Amino acid sequence: MKTWTFDDIPDLTGKRAIVTGANSGLGYWTALHLARRGAAVVMACRSAERAMASRDRLLAAIPAGQVEVMELDVADLDSVKAFGQRYAHNHDALHLLCNNAGLALPPLSHTRHGFELQFGTNFLGHFALTGHLLPTLRATPGARVVHTASIAHRFGRIDFDDPHFRTRRYQDMAAYGQSKLANLMFAFELQRRFVGAGIEATSIAAHPGYAATNISANNSLGKSRIGNAMVRLGDRLLGQSAETGAMPILLAATSPTAAGGAYYGPGGWFELRGSPRLVDSTRASKDTAVAARLWTMAENLTGVHFLS
Repeated sequence: MKTWTFDDIPDLTGKRAIVTGANSGLGYWTALHLARRGAAVVMACRSAERAMASRDRLLAAIPAGQVEVMELDVADLDSVKAFGQRYAHNHDALHLLCNNAGLALPPLSHTRHGFELQFGTNFLGHFALTGHLLPTLRATPGARVVHTASIAHRFGRIDFDDPHFRTRRYQDMAAYGQSKLANLMFAFELQRRFVGAGIEATSIAAHPGYAATNISANNSLGKSRIGNAMVRLGDRLLGQSAETGAMPILLAATSPTAAGGAYYGPGGWFELRGSPRLVDSTRASKDTAVAARLWTMAENLTGVHFLS
């Protein structure tokens, strides 16, 4: 099979895209390559100041790029709702929604709505965002929703009794795995519901493998001297650049052959690095009964009901 590269991204002139967390890492490189091929890209970021600096850097590389910054904190449901309303007011089409923003392994903390921070950011915020943007996605022929997943879903488990670690002992890796399993199950369930509702849109998941991003900068491992050295060593020995890590996401977002409900990731050793290809996920991620229960829980927690 031919190796997929950035050169395989088709002409995207006339397409509109949103990339959450586009100021750095995977999101930045996703936004850059979409803009390079002609898409009008919204960089949806928590910090407008950092996003504007990243936009300037992007436009220095692609002077003709159509790039807009809109403020969005996916950990805050009010911010998510306001973003959805602003986007719908300003734009009548959305060809691509990249649910990319995320964080990993912070100390125990909760969003202002009471969600464990990783579960609230990586999953619930993007669930709500997709719901708010659904009317625009639905009105756009061939729309796609691409979810940035993780190999960490393999050790995830959805705890319906205590998803926010209110009573059980907090373990940052367990919380991260739960959020990424939920994120992947949402991707698959959204595709099933698109089909069931007769909506001509697709939901696709992708993961970057071990990409050298700044996602660990604010956790305890990245902040300690020894931990930071371990992260840097791991980046060199096992990882790949953030730009290369964005390739599976861009394949899922742009390839004419990318299928709804599919999952893409690096094709190398243990899916840590390498050229993007179709990959598999755990049996738990494909459990339709649990996915339906998770969807209902997400609706109840966020107050955003869609495709029910």
